[in-house]
Amino acid sequence: MKIACIVGNSYLPVMARAARRLAFEMQLYSTQRLIDQPNRINEALLSCQNCDLIILHRSSDAIWDEMEPRLKEIAKSRPLVSLGYDQAYWMLSTAPASVVVTANAYMTMGGEDNICNMLLFLAKEMLGRDTSFAPPCPMPWEGAYHPDADHHFECIDDYLRWYEPDDGPTVGLLFSRFYWVNRNQGVEDELIRSLERHGLNVIPVFSYSVRDADLGTRSMAEVVEDYFFDSGKPRIDALVKTVSFFLGQEQGKMGRYGGNATGINLFKKLNVPVIQPVLSTHMSQEEWERSNGLSTDIGWYVAMPEFEGGIEPIIISSGKDSDGVLERTPIADRCEKLSQRVKKWVDLARKPAGERKVAFILHNNPCASAEAAVGGGAHLDTLESVAKIMNRMEEAGYSLESIPATGKELIGTIMGRKAISEFRWTPIEEIVVKGGALAYQTKEEYERWFNTLSPQVQKRVCDAWGNPPGEERDGIPAAMLYQGKIVITGVQYGNAVICVQPKRGCAGARCDGQVCKILHDPDVPPTHQYMATYRYLEEVFGADVLIHVGTHGNLEFLPGKGVGLSRNCYPDICIGTIPHLYIYNADNPPEGTVAKRRSYAVLVDHMQTVMTESGLYDELLEVDRLLGEYETARHDHARSHELRHLLIDAVRAANLDKGMKLTDDMPVEEIVTKAHNQLSLVRNTRIDSGMHIFGELPQGERRVEFINSIMRFEGSGISLRGTVAAMMGLSIEELLADQGGVNERNGRSHGQLLEAIEGLCKRLIGTYLQGGMPDEALGLSTAGYESKLEAIREKVLDLQARIEASLEIESLLNGMDGGYVEAGPSGLITRGRDDVLPTGRNFYSLDPYRVPTKTSWRVGCKLGEAVIAKHQGEEGRYPENIAFYWMCSDIMWADGEDMAQMLFLLGTEPVWQSNGRLKGFNVIPLEQLGRPRIDLTIRVSGITRDNFPNCIDTIDEAVQAVAGLDEPLEMNFVRKHTLASLESGRAKDWREATLRIFASKPGTYQSGTNLAVYASAWKDEKDLSDIFVYWNGYAYGKGVAGRESYQHFVNALKSVDLTYNKVVSDEYDLFGCCCYFGTHGGMTAAARHLSGKDVKAYYGDTREPEHVDVRELADEVRRVVRTKLLNPKWIEGMKQHGYKGAGDISKRVGRVYGWEATTQEVDDWIFDDIAKTFIMDEENRKFFQENNPWAMEEMGRRLLEAEQRGLWKADPEVLDALKSLYLEIEGWMEERMGDAEGEFQGGAIDVINADEVKSWKEKMSKVLGE
Repeated sequence: MKIACIVGNSYLPVMARAARRLAFEMQLYSTQRLIDQPNRINEALLSCQNCDLIILHRSSDAIWDEMEPRLKEIAKSRPLVSLGYDQAYWMLSTAPASVVVTANAYMTMGGEDNICNMLLFLAKEMLGRDTSFAPPCPMPWEGAYHPDADHHFECIDDYLRWYEPDDGPTVGLLFSRFYWVNRNQGVEDELIRSLERHGLNVIPVFSYSVRDADLGTRSMAEVVEDYFFDSGKPRIDALVKTVSFFLGQEQGKMGRYGGNATGINLFKKLNVPVIQPVLSTHMSQEEWERSNGLSTDIGWYVAMPEFEGGIEPIIISSGKDSDGVLERTPIADRCEKLSQRVKKWVDLARKPAGERKVAFILHNNPCASAEAAVGGGAHLDTLESVAKIMNRMEEAGYSLESIPATGKELIGTIMGRKAISEFRWTPIEEIVVKGGALAYQTKEEYERWFNTLSPQVQKRVCDAWGNPPGEERDGIPAAMLYQGKIVITGVQYGNAVICVQPKRGCAGARCDGQVCKILHDPDVPPTHQYMATYRYLEEVFGADVLIHVGTHGNLEFLPGKGVGLSRNCYPDICIGTIPHLYIYNADNPPEGTVAKRRSYAVLVDHMQTVMTESGLYDELLEVDRLLGEYETARHDHARSHELRHLLIDAVRAANLDKGMKLTDDMPVEEIVTKAHNQLSLVRNTRIDSGMHIFGELPQGERRVEFINSIMRFEGSGISLRGTVAAMMGLSIEELLADQGGVNERNGRSHGQLLEAIEGLCKRLIGTYLQGGMPDEALGLSTAGYESKLEAIREKVLDLQARIEASLEIESLLNGMDGGYVEAGPSGLITRGRDDVLPTGRNFYSLDPYRVPTKTSWRVGCKLGEAVIAKHQGEEGRYPENIAFYWMCSDIMWADGEDMAQMLFLLGTEPVWQSNGRLKGFNVIPLEQLGRPRIDLTIRVSGITRDNFPNCIDTIDEAVQAVAGLDEPLEMNFVRKHTLASLESGRAKDWREATLRIFASKPGTYQSGTNLAVYASAWKDEKDLSDIFVYWNGYAYGKGVAGRESYQHFVNALKSVDLTYNKVVSDEYDLFGCCCYFGTHGGMTAAARHLSGKDVKAYYGDTREPEHVDVRELADEVRRVVRTKLLNPKWIEGMKQHGYKGAGDISKRVGRVYGWEATTQEVDDWIFDDIAKTFIMDEENRKFFQENNPWAMEEMGRRLLEAEQRGLWKADPEVLDALKSLYLEIEGWMEERMGDAEGEFQGGAIDVINADEVKSWKEKMSKVLGE
């Protein structure tokens, strides 16, 4: 008898054992394997076709919809039994209903005996075989278990009497009944033994995963209450949960990401760490060790547990081949790693606050000046935050000494001692002399730990940085060595230390193309000193908890697997076993997710920055005034003619002419409309009002601004702006659709009216907060709007309550007590995600299979239409190839708008399941599409690559499907370029010819171009192009996980017509991170150089999703420079934060330079005004001198480099003043250094490219074929 089975991975072992026991011939196929290897689907279906009986166990995976038509056809000639947790899955069966119900009961009860009897039962009922069998045998749904006990325990008291725990800490282990009943609990056994070896009592409890009234099963939450609480109080010190289902999961609500509230509330009551390791059988241990990390397992085993606040996603199991079936088997060293970390969490909780040792890590981006950028953290005043936290710690009983009262005092101590890494103005000798050395490690001390690492790790580190403690290699000095000892920098305050995160990819008191080792080797391991610093904190200082402060550092971006790390992955090595808390911005799920999954961080999120309107200033106000005069005098021909000339002069004085494409013969009406559009872009952009300080809530007018910035988003369901506009007799939709238009009745532009509406909205919010009435506040009739205003009032008060409930420091202190940090959502609060409030939570991201959403599909279609129309308008033809920078923020902030846009450009459309998950896509017929299919070249971010492989697979499959269509080449550019690659021999096969998605090498996370720009390691566009290709020539897609594809990447870039990225919120813009210019800019430089043509650079805008826009990159640069960098209102907000504000200003200036270096899309006037505003202005110069002179030096140096390279044609007077003032600034630097000895670069700009660094040149030449 031949049986074909297609079932979930976890069913394979018990099915195989049962078949062997009965001597039945059985062909087993795993659903997960078929998803990963779709080429095996035909094999599985052929087995079904050639067997006597087909048994299926269905799930919600889309692959079943693909197989169903053929299975139905096959089932016409042989019996098929389809089972599953949802009765709808049974409908495919050809067996009588009673047979299906009984077979499903066997499967549900589980165990080898039941499975054997099921096979015998089906053999008789479906095949007429003469067999005998027992009916489904009930098995316990829950109970306590231990590998040393010969039976399970039905109540906790019985288990404890048998176990006889000692007085030590106790860990609860909650695992799936499925593995207990099927005798496949070897992983749990190994984990139990490991925990016990570390002196921990263990209470292992198995449970059915969902509450099912028909079966009589309880929810896991009820089981947890019974077994892990004693009279309402926790009896455990930590919980290890190996079941991905939510505690409150119920039958009939499977596959949903809602329903996590039960678990969260119970875990808050439990208030112990909830450890959720990864138990995967998807790969063998050997496959996992060779792999880039987990892929299809991420959604179920990693993302879903994060919704309940599960932490420590350490992989502890793999599959072991047993007669062709991957059986679940423990990874012993990972079980040990997990146990060590569990033990440290338990120890942390048990140690009194007065004895605890705490290590803070302040981030530092050396590329932006190590001296100027201490305490990096997006939108957070990290320095003031740490000072605040330490003062609260002292109140809570921590033993601290001489703690800083303010952030200014803290940074004064750090920089006074130079407790940082060596850099251009900081030789190692100065660090030592001034007291910046927290500790020294001898070669012997360091080697005692280093020699415990795997030979593979030791070799990689020594090959890069020399033997311990470090040696010169290829002209790169040893990192942070003084008299043969490793220098650990930091400042100690009793039982707390504050360290500045070390440099991880360069060394020495220089910044150039020679010492920037990471530029030469993208996956270079961290230096000996970097690793020694983390080891010192754990083993010498004895930190009980480690706290990284702010978004974000580099630990989580060290080389290694994306998810599911091994002992050879550097984040895993460096974090060691210390419990890890990470203060993170709630609006940044992309990078926060990496911190959780790669450095085992428990996030404690913080509130987003208060946003306010940009407004107009200086010359922009004069343009606005003249536009107002024109509207008044437009019917007075003489006056309007005079105003035309005045307006043109004012437009040019405000540098609006380029954005308007102003010509001498442009009609005045067009000038007016375009000028209104330009001003509206500025006045209605939102800007940061300073930074957030951890634990502080916005008060007064800032509270009003904060709530308004949340409620102004039109997609939130309650239209604040729309309601106020309607009360004014206006339509918010019409105003947003044409912001340059003028309302005849009001005589004001739509942009001005939007600004006025904003003011009334804030007045209304303030009134509600004070308990007032809306008609008094607005001066408008509220008749007919009562219900809408009531909804607005309720929303305002709800937001007010959740803001007040944001207890960030309290949550951090609870984490430092070893308690549970509540899980919560993440995202852009200004784009409809007000559920991120209250903050102080351990945020999660989203279900990776729910993008794109139907809403984002509509937005993506609009973007696609807009980008095509813009290119057609400028070039008179369709773009053949659009190069996308596909950031993870598109998925996590915008629900996949870019993904939707790419599907639209390809001429495909997404198809969803009934539960909102993506099922796949359909190809839109050409006659319906009505245009050519546009080809894509995609540089995907490393975060997207590692955490959303399903999204990459979808786009890759769509490309392959479209390339395979038999359509005219002029209507299918994907096929055109694919065939051209094959015919020219540039691609060796069809798969290579259809590769369109590229990124950096597996385990790396940058584009390389930004590093080259910052290190001045380039001479021309070719250098930047070469570096971009060298770093990013790795292809990804279905079954392709980082294949070296440099030449194919080059060929793809040669056919690019335009490059593209987009903005989704004013909280983040193209100067917010160096990755924007490094990747989008680097891609543009490469496409231009390789193609030899003027490749366009576009920027999409979905800040108002219903009113998308696509503009030129240069226009987006102008918009953001005007609204933030040069805006006195924004500058004053930054200046409130002293050193940190000055450093953040300097970083943005460096990114302006980065965009000009890579794209030449920055106007000269921008550099002129930067110099005038920050260096020539006496008040601002004094601010920098007093707070952060290194930031001013960095800005001045970048400006001079831009001029020397011919990137900036400076105003002669400005240039003369800049040179003079820079000499003065250099004097400040040297004066601060004092008599310190040692060599350092200072302000010199040393241009060293690959041609001058032998080892780097050899690597580049090998890749680029030069």
